[in-house]
Amino acid sequence: MAGLMLRPVLYCKLHHAAVTQADPEYVGSITIDADLLKASGLRVNDKVLIANCRNGERFETYVFRGEPGSGIIGINGAAALLAQPGDRVIILHFAQMSDAEYAEHHPRVLVMNADNTIAESWNYDPDPVLASVG
Repeated sequence: MAGLMLRPVLYCKLHHAAVTQADPEYVGSITIDADLLKASGLRVNDKVLIANCRNGERFETYVFRGEPGSGIIGINGAAALLAQPGDRVIILHFAQMSDAEYAEHHPRVLVMNADNTIAESWNYDPDPVLASVG
């Protein structure tokens, strides 16, 4: 009998968030405004992949909760050497899902304004062909 196979798929994304601070002396992580966590479905301690649109750097870290309404996107610890205030970043969170979970999942996408307010919000649909497999 085959075991359940899980695959990493996009859970949510913050697109073009503006880095507001970069602090290499702070304990590692990315600090994200609590309102954006709630709107995207991200949670404290979730692992994220960050892509810096200015220099192409990609790095992984975990989420800290920032002050609600602050607009903070703070890159902390060693990762702060890969970004600077004003950089636009894409914050990606992935989840392990079965094919059945994938078929029902619609990743949340937040497109950010320069001040880290939400310009647009939508959900991706699963691939209808792949979602029907299994």
